Amino acid sequence: MALVKSRALLLAGCALFLCLIAPAARADETNIVIPDPDSIITFQWENASITTSDLPDRYYVNGLRAGYTSPTGDVPDFVANIGHTLWGDGLQRISVNLDQWMYTPAATDIAPPPASDEPYAGVLTADFSLMQDTDYWRSILGVDIGVLGPDAGAGFVQHNFHNLIGQSTPVGWSYQMPNEPILEFISERVWRLPTGHVGGLETDALPNVTAGVGNLWIYGLAGAVFRIGQGLDSDYGVARIRPGMSGGDGFTPVRDFNWYFFAGADAQVFGYNAVLQGEPLQSTPGVSMDPLVGEMEAGFAVILKGVRISYTQVFQTTTFHGEHGGLHQFGSLLAQVRF
Repeated sequence: MALVKSRALLLAGCALFLCLIAPAARADETNIVIPDPDSIITFQWENASITTSDLPDRYYVNGLRAGYTSPTGDVPDFVANIGHTLWGDGLQRISVNLDQWMYTPAATDIAPPPASDEPYAGVLTADFSLMQDTDYWRSILGVDIGVLGPDAGAGFVQHNFHNLIGQSTPVGWSYQMPNEPILEFISERVWRLPTGHVGGLETDALPNVTAGVGNLWIYGLAGAVFRIGQGLDSDYGVARIRPGMSGGDGFTPVRDFNWYFFAGADAQVFGYNAVLQGEPLQSTPGVSMDPLVGEMEAGFAVILKGVRISYTQVFQTTTFHGEHGGLHQFGSLLAQVRF
């Protein structure tokens, strides 16, 4: 476990270095990013059962996301001005998403769950973000508004889904985190750095830095993804449900058939995590958060004309003191359609 965290920190340090030198190294290039007239619909599912191993429900169990991304240029003037003031020139889109996260303890057959186990928690948010692209970087500025607690509907979703597939339902959802309004601000930048060709295939690196501030999480992320394939200029890597490393929802195919394999890692440093620690002004369940979380990921993406499909396998180090079972694993399936 310590080795995994050390490697994640090393890669994060390298990514931060690349982030610092990338703008200067490419500042003399002409911005030729192409306007995109199409909208994008996104559906994403992350689940601990979508893995290479047969794992029980525990910890981060399920994530759902549905969203809409506008054509470039279809942005309200006051929002566009914010982006141009912060980042200068670039093509802009807006995205609107509905996200749900679900967390359970490992001991889902005990009510109440052990005090040392991860609490039951559900989060439901509406996410509004501005995305701005150049040929060599993408910046995203977003705000999440929603609720942590029973009103997020996580227990209802898990109960009915388990009934549908004939599985037993965790018995402790009545002990979940209480309702709390959520307000979260996200800022992210991803760089696209071509690294040459291997046997006629393109390769590149995607350094990523992200910061989140609000009453759901206070965290910073640094990492990088490395890709090999064809048509890499079509996007900035696959999208993930945060707080994971994400390339965003916007993609513009540069060939009829685009594809790539990827692998990467990141380090996430948390100052606060309401899912684990609870609300400080209320009497809530809570465990001692691990402030440093490392993730490794690998997968593939295919963009065929107006459809992007990807799969990501994620391996995550402990998020709280007392977590057991080795690296936490989950898979992420993404499907997007342009229209």
